[in-house]
Amino acid sequence: MKLVSYLREDHDQLALLVDGNLYNMEHLHPDLPGNMSMFLGFWEEVFPVVQAGIDLVREGRISPNKAIPLDSVQLLAPVPFPASCRDGYAFRQHVAAARKNRKVDMIPEFDQYPIFYFTNHQSVKGPGEVVCMPDHFEKLDFELEAAIVICKQGRNIKAEDADEYIGGLMIMNDLSARRLQMEEMLLNLGPAKGKDFATTIGPWLVTLDELEEFVVPAKQGHVGKSWNLKMSCKVNGIQVSEGNLSDMDWTFAELIERISYGVDIYPGEIIGSGTVGTGCFLELNGTGKLNNPDYIEQWLQHGDVVDMEIEQLGVLTNTIVAEETDWSILARKK
Repeated sequence: MKLVSYLREDHDQLALLVDGNLYNMEHLHPDLPGNMSMFLGFWEEVFPVVQAGIDLVREGRISPNKAIPLDSVQLLAPVPFPASCRDGYAFRQHVAAARKNRKVDMIPEFDQYPIFYFTNHQSVKGPGEVVCMPDHFEKLDFELEAAIVICKQGRNIKAEDADEYIGGLMIMNDLSARRLQMEEMLLNLGPAKGKDFATTIGPWLVTLDELEEFVVPAKQGHVGKSWNLKMSCKVNGIQVSEGNLSDMDWTFAELIERISYGVDIYPGEIIGSGTVGTGCFLELNGTGKLNNPDYIEQWLQHGDVVDMEIEQLGVLTNTIVAEETDWSILARKK
């Protein structure tokens, strides 16, 4: 199933997407929660009820008057108020290319354990405009990723059992202000200001039952589900990136295992995959300059439209907008 959050009377409303139309939870069953936070909190009880609701819609047993055209609403992030947001580093191709571009060897620790960082869950947004400050435009970048959301509480979860904690998959754009990121990480702390202004997810959450036919074996030596889903990114209609979700080396299950070690995880927590190979300008520019010293770098600018697509997960579209200010923290460096 596809689950959508949209703006309804100044609040987030959860709906089921079927054949281009939305059906509010109240129309499927009066006891279903009306927002994603509550839905995730009662996942095991409500999931089968909504599954049955799909059949009701397709059999015509729910009035067509209840259908809301998808293009008539303002979409929010599928999980509008995540409990937390972590981002992994799971694609070896991206890590190896980025290190090669910096003329350093591949770090062997990548193959020993998965890593992640916390980003600002209060800055998670959905489709639409992303407003950026002047300093963000100092090498503003996209990052093409997938993400999961946790659907039940757990602790010390083994990778072999972790897939059952995944509510579904969605597209993630881990927007990055590279100059801020690079400066603060010289002090071996972060990323922080280079990342905390915006992370976009969407356009909807696709549950794992709908993706079963795309499941493929994890890479050798790894545990958990992997999915054969094509990934791509366009900027202003020009494709700049492509990959496949099955290129992940560390699985989401393995990320959950490490994340939950000695820690309780809760419904509503988001975990990103990390950037797919070729999935950001930082990598693309580095590769271009390595091959051609005259290569002209590209970064996101005001007015740019970023379209990220993952097969079966939809298209996440964001427009980059400059805030009307000249306020700069870079200008205040001592």
